[in-house]
Amino acid sequence: MTTEPGAKDPEARGVRLTPVLLVLTAVSGLIDAISYLGLGHVFTANMTGNVVVLGFAAAGAPGFSAGHSAASLALFLAGAATGGRVARRVGDGSRRTRARITFAVEAVLLAGASAVAFVTAEHGRVRIYAVIALTAYAMGLRNAVVQKLAVPGLTTTTVLTMTLTGLASDSSAGGGPGGRTVRRTAAVIAMFAGAALGAALVLRHSLALPLLLAAATSGCLALLASGRE
Repeated sequence: MTTEPGAKDPEARGVRLTPVLLVLTAVSGLIDAISYLGLGHVFTANMTGNVVVLGFAAAGAPGFSAGHSAASLALFLAGAATGGRVARRVGDGSRRTRARITFAVEAVLLAGASAVAFVTAEHGRVRIYAVIALTAYAMGLRNAVVQKLAVPGLTTTTVLTMTLTGLASDSSAGGGPGGRTVRRTAAVIAMFAGAALGAALVLRHSLALPLLLAAATSGCLALLASGRE
């Protein structure tokens, strides 16, 4: 949805935040498919899963790397800290400006990850740690700003536990009013679709292609996002 050409409110110019955040949720699924399937069982968007994987690695479970998971967690936190500063200082209260700057930075970081994946050895340490660092930092940055945007039902684009909880507890089966059912269901479908697409691309192509797709998507949203829900 876009506003009329003559609209005076700059916040209303562009695509509303709800569909933008749903697309970003799909990008999160894509990123986690890339990291988990292509970087050795590590999550760089879903930190709940990543902490669990870190626990597996710490216990010595085969196929998991404590170094990879710790690096992902550290860079995600660094990105979230940066995102907190961006949300507080950029745009003079403009949600549109904050969103566009954040998504643009995310696009640059994901494009950098794609370039690294393109020029480095397939299973090399440089590729693995660089892609983990760039994608985890981008997801932390975005997640912090999205949380500050406070769009009901879409306060995170990287994990669905609370979304699914709200979907069930607020439903008629849970004795609730059924509010935001469509939005929450759409978020689940978006994550599933992104993960499925990411898995298909990782299994059939190199990491560079799905990372480039994620970067291009974030870049387009940086140009199109409005400040309205």
